[in-house]
Amino acid sequence: MKAIIGIDVGTSGTKTALFDCGGALVASYTGEYPMAQPKNGWAEQDPRDWWAATARGLNEVISEAKSKMGDVEIAGVGLSGQMHGLVMLGSDGEVLRPSIIWCDQRTENEVAQMNKVIGREKLIAVTANPAMTGFTAAKILWVQNNEPDIYAKCAHILLPKDYIRYMLTGEFATEVSDAAGMQLMDIPARDWSDEILGLLHIDRGLLAEMHESPDVTGRVHARAAQETGLPEGVIVVGGAGDNPAAAVGTGVVSEGSAFTTLGSSAVVYAVSDTVKIDMEGRVHTLCASAPGKWTVMSCTQGAGISLKWLRDTCCLPEVLESEKQGVDPYVVMDRLADGVAPGSDRLIFLPYMMGERSPHPDPDCRGVFFGLSAMHGRPQLIRSVMEGVAFSQLECVEVFREMGVPVDDMAITGGGSKSRLWSQMLADLYGCPVSGMQSGEGAALGAALLAAVGAGIYSTVQEACAAVVKRGDSLAPNAEKSEAYAPYFELYKKLYWNMKNDFSALSKL
Repeated sequence: MKAIIGIDVGTSGTKTALFDCGGALVASYTGEYPMAQPKNGWAEQDPRDWWAATARGLNEVISEAKSKMGDVEIAGVGLSGQMHGLVMLGSDGEVLRPSIIWCDQRTENEVAQMNKVIGREKLIAVTANPAMTGFTAAKILWVQNNEPDIYAKCAHILLPKDYIRYMLTGEFATEVSDAAGMQLMDIPARDWSDEILGLLHIDRGLLAEMHESPDVTGRVHARAAQETGLPEGVIVVGGAGDNPAAAVGTGVVSEGSAFTTLGSSAVVYAVSDTVKIDMEGRVHTLCASAPGKWTVMSCTQGAGISLKWLRDTCCLPEVLESEKQGVDPYVVMDRLADGVAPGSDRLIFLPYMMGERSPHPDPDCRGVFFGLSAMHGRPQLIRSVMEGVAFSQLECVEVFREMGVPVDDMAITGGGSKSRLWSQMLADLYGCPVSGMQSGEGAALGAALLAAVGAGIYSTVQEACAAVVKRGDSLAPNAEKSEAYAPYFELYKKLYWNMKNDFSALSKL
């Protein structure tokens, strides 16, 4: 049997998945590891933990596949992973310091430095995004400013998944979709920006060689083969950042298609044939993992996190009931919310539990229940949280449409996609069909399909997706409910601006 492997380096663990060339999952393994928070707002991981989890995962899935299928021929390996992380290696290839990962917020001073040195408009015009604490460029500056001895020893700067590539192949390489989140690229040109690098005093020689996502970037070397169980010489392709890889895994690789992820955070991701940049910085523009395409994506920081907070804080009766019924607590919460009409009996929730990125890049804003009354109970609270998250997604989609990025068809993934109620809310608000996915493998499948293209099994990313990716049930928008949501959504949009200055004042108390 010929097989393809996708490796997804996540925040809580690395998933390794082995598929046949038709996209059927044969074996998977997730190896977990810790995240360190040495100070408030900091977030770090040891890249060597990622490699240990990857090596373990590869041995496990290859062994399982052989036990099920007999002979297994690995055609290629694709990589995906958490974006925006900073991995620094010395000239000997050893890790110099823990990786500063995507959710780290220590770089406020470096963001101000970038805006001063480059200028906000210039930065957005070239890198397609405003300076942000979570992106990689500010983290590099932080090491320059705070750990100059380590920076002086740095010979290679990599992203998380690209460290795994180095460990597999010995190559220092990256690809456009993940590198686009570093804020060091000329996004329209799909290459490093010498202008930005010069202004930030970052030597281009520190950065990896740029590729397109399905390009072959190296082959598994002897030491990695011994550690992982992979045959020596297997190709490793460019791969993609986690969301661009998930786009491939959901078949979102052509203009007009999009997907929503309802996880701890929520993402809307759409594809465009041309570069579309929001000069207000409300959403992100990146290179797509499909060559010649670009993406626009948003990120709501507190989506599933908001509902989990409500579950843990207010919904003990639902948790106890779920234990009696042998179901997930969210199933019980869903039933309660489904008994409440759109608008949650005049209760509106702003999902800013973790600050916000899209469409309000504001670290100071916080969650709000607006209109809370003594008549409201847990059913209204649950539904209002779900509606608030859905309103946030529509507010982002409105920005996409304003930019000329069409959204005519929407897939939905992530844990929240299990809720038919939440999925239907999105269909009603977007005004277009929303479809689930038959496979829940997402980024790992997307990475594997990129490997299949690199191996010549499929000629293009679009062909691979057409052959493999299958949609589940499609939910059509309900015009009556769309109309009922409309006045609540209009009020929802006003509330952030009404409280913006108060959020800032609160952060200073």
